[in-house]
Amino acid sequence: MCDTLRRVFVFRARMSTSFMKPADVERKWFVVDAEGLVLGRMAVVIANVLRGKNKPYFTPNVDCGDNVIVINADKVALTGNKLEDKKFYWHSGYPGGIKQRNMKQLMEEPRSDRMVRNAVRRMMSRGSLSRAILSKLKVYKGTEHPHAAQNPEILDIASMSRKNSRRTK
Repeated sequence: MCDTLRRVFVFRARMSTSFMKPADVERKWFVVDAEGLVLGRMAVVIANVLRGKNKPYFTPNVDCGDNVIVINADKVALTGNKLEDKKFYWHSGYPGGIKQRNMKQLMEEPRSDRMVRNAVRRMMSRGSLSRAILSKLKVYKGTEHPHAAQNPEILDIASMSRKNSRRTK
């Protein structure tokens, strides 16, 4: 028994973990069509791809993720009564300066793509690495994007789970 434990210890001592360096990372481009996708579920998948957690050589302290393009950001779906019930608050800094908007009002704004960007940002930790990672997220309201030269692959989030897209009744 002692000999067996010694062999296991020697075997484990020889194993090593490989860590990625920023120069070794190969980046891809993915495009996500957000039409009909549930906002939170889509944001989780996008945050994982941006961070690089879908790769076998994920390293937490290195930006090893891919670039993501989101199109049709204004046609994203929400579950339940979140359009009317979910409220966002902010304060102007003056007495009585608290302001609020619900999701419906945010979707009607000219910058409704900001809703998708904020959902992905809130899925990630705070820090300088996350801010650098978020610069690889490109969000557009329509179907057109200027990144066709990068030959992006389609990331089909709806086919990953039946809960990822809004069900029609």
